[in-house]
Amino acid sequence: MTEGKPLGLLLRFALPLMLGNIFQQMYVVVDTAIVGQLGVTALASVGAADWLHWLFTGIAQGFTQGFGVLMAIKFGEKDTDGLNDALSASALLSAILAAVLLLLGQTTLPWILRIMDTPGDVYPGARLYIGTLFWGLPFSVAFNYSASVLRALGDSKTPLKAMTVASFTNIALDILFVFGFKWGIAGAAVATVIAQGISAAICFCGMRRISFLRFRGILLKGFGALYAKLMRLGVPVAFQNVIIAVGGLIVQATANGFGTLFIAGFTATNKLYCLLEIAAVSLGHAISTYVGQNFGARKFLRLRTGVRTGAWVALGISVLISAVMLTFGRFFSQIFITGTPEEILSATDTAVAYLRAMSLYLPVLYMLYVYRSALQGMGDTTIPMVSGIVEFVCRVGIVKTMPQVFGPHAVFYAEVAAWAGAAILLVAAYYIEIRRVPKSDA
Repeated sequence: MTEGKPLGLLLRFALPLMLGNIFQQMYVVVDTAIVGQLGVTALASVGAADWLHWLFTGIAQGFTQGFGVLMAIKFGEKDTDGLNDALSASALLSAILAAVLLLLGQTTLPWILRIMDTPGDVYPGARLYIGTLFWGLPFSVAFNYSASVLRALGDSKTPLKAMTVASFTNIALDILFVFGFKWGIAGAAVATVIAQGISAAICFCGMRRISFLRFRGILLKGFGALYAKLMRLGVPVAFQNVIIAVGGLIVQATANGFGTLFIAGFTATNKLYCLLEIAAVSLGHAISTYVGQNFGARKFLRLRTGVRTGAWVALGISVLISAVMLTFGRFFSQIFITGTPEEILSATDTAVAYLRAMSLYLPVLYMLYVYRSALQGMGDTTIPMVSGIVEFVCRVGIVKTMPQVFGPHAVFYAEVAAWAGAAILLVAAYYIEIRRVPKSDA
């Protein structure tokens, strides 16, 4: 990432991640489409658990992404000893995190579903589905840790291989468990857990093949400063994800109050939302790695050029995706929904209205990812954390006031308002912070 044209580097790094995320989201979409064949109540049960699951996986992603920032910087500095120290310390922290998340998830699940006002006909299925998924949290942490290491070193192809294999495994097991063994929504969750374990194993094996990586027996003694630095990078990103997820839980709780058909339509678009942001997430990882390595190598002019290039690429991709979703949104939404003609029409109308709202403002989300990732690559995870708080305030502010005035569809604009508030802060913070960086390479 410290040599060559930024555009080519960013695209070569991001494209495998995009393909990997497409495969990952493909099995999420197939999961939902298969569950949708069981009826709108089953679909609503899966949807009622969406933000709750993202809360726990977001914590895992946040910590490991923060750990990866330090490893990218050490790699850019060509500090192999420092890289291996960070690798080993973050592995121990990740193992502790996996145990804590599993314990919290299984013990707090019933309470959280109740305070989310989950409808009575949806509650049993939601508890079964998310409770089964939570057993895969250690696999999720392992995948995110090993993938963050690989991305920090510029390897985006191994995570692609992992997600490709996991995706096809998940789809095959979905069909076997749901339709063959008749396990219902529990079968879809079990298939996902197994797929997560496979993706984690592939990434870990890829990481072990890198010759200069060495795990060391690092305990707290003598390495307190390293652990503190990793936590300073990881905690803000994880907290940012927690705040975003809690805001999403409040939005979901509001949507739950509008009935099963509304939840089903809301769920259909939330699954498509994953497809909307695939390129943004992938490009964000590319920019974070690019900025981290060039920041560590003190190539500041190159850093600036790469961020500008990334912003233009993000803008172009977001406009293209928006056009596709606005044109074919109703077709995509109907993939997930079955039931009586009246149920299908009601749920689909909800899904299409939500999808249109997000598609129109998708470029805002893509700018959010570009500038948040650039700040994180420079080692600043505090401002991105604050942006999560801004998202929370905007999201909750809209969802708690607008539906009473404009009806249920006002819920859809909570997401758009959250993007806009965070993007304004992040763009301003980046340009303030970049002024403090030398304008030429050191």
